[in-house]
Amino acid sequence: MLTRIITGVIGIALAAFVIQTGGTLFAVFALVLALLAWFEYVRAFAQRGHNLTFVLGLVALALIWGCGWLGNAEETMAVTTVAVLLMLLLSVLLHGRVTFTDAALSVAGVLYFGMPFSHMVLLRMADGPVLASPIGPFEFGCAMIWIMFIGTWASDTFAYFVGSAIGSHKLCPSISPGKTIEGFGGSLVGTTAATAGLGVFFGFPVFEMACLGLALSIFATLGDLVESVAKRETGIKDSGNIIPGHGGVWDRFDSVLFTAPIVYYFAILVLVNQ
Repeated sequence: MLTRIITGVIGIALAAFVIQTGGTLFAVFALVLALLAWFEYVRAFAQRGHNLTFVLGLVALALIWGCGWLGNAEETMAVTTVAVLLMLLLSVLLHGRVTFTDAALSVAGVLYFGMPFSHMVLLRMADGPVLASPIGPFEFGCAMIWIMFIGTWASDTFAYFVGSAIGSHKLCPSISPGKTIEGFGGSLVGTTAATAGLGVFFGFPVFEMACLGLALSIFATLGDLVESVAKRETGIKDSGNIIPGHGGVWDRFDSVLFTAPIVYYFAILVLVNQ
């Protein structure tokens, strides 16, 4: 537990520095996280005898990230299309070594990690007004990244504590036996309130932010369940041990993979155009 706490404190401090700095530092960190998560994903499925297209996946993730950094949707579409077709084509060119299932799992992994982390970069770079807050001004993209992370963490935290205190009805027992309906209810209420509070803090419309909080709770839970399904499929408990006491990158960012795109489109469609 002590290791988990120490690692958590260091991780939060590092995250705060990277988020506040933004720019190239934030983008590079997002790329590193995507590549590490991909490595964990490939290793997990290798335990079930799958031979995923590791190197091509690395290249595809780097290119998708680069397109996100440039903010070019057409290039993103082109790179993604070529990467998907090439990975599927390897089941023909390397028939016997790479099965169609291996290629399909590779495509799923590259899209699963590449698109959300690219959206995270886009979110941090999003244009918008400088926001006044009780502790000083925030760039729009910086504020939205904080909302994404705090909302996601709030979902996990409220679900854990409420579920531990009063949880008795299983939410998805065949996928994640520890999750309860009561915990999910606590997540819905707590995340909605926390995100609405962030709306007050940054001067955003409270009702719209409360709606975002509700969506964050739902999608954070779904993101966690998706990784749980993958873990059951591959027979692993943790995706890695790179973060002492917390598992791997995939473990720590499974919910964020689902919430990052949600917050990005909310930001550009609701807040920027309000």
